[in-house]
Amino acid sequence: MNGNEQPRTTITHPLVNHRMLAMLRAIGAGRGRVSRSSEPDLFIDGLSCGDQFAAHALAHLGLVRAAGPGLPGELVPAVLTAAGQAIVTGEQRSAA
Repeated sequence: MNGNEQPRTTITHPLVNHRMLAMLRAIGAGRGRVSRSSEPDLFIDGLSCGDQFAAHALAHLGLVRAAGPGLPGELVPAVLTAAGQAIVTGEQRSAA
């Protein structure tokens, strides 16, 4: 480097597989609900998600959160965090 180069900044996202990406898309479309707990269970279109390990990972990675307060165990709407939205938005851009 001769001192004129700008340092590169890269944005890194947590690694998600196709199943997790589909879950993020469904939540982004307003179709997801989560249980209020330390290990939130995910429901899509009123049905329990078949891969709760992936659902828990999305929450622990900070990609999904409950939209608001609720009683322990209560189902509340799920929303994407800014990081989750960035993954979905980035995926949509790369597909275009």
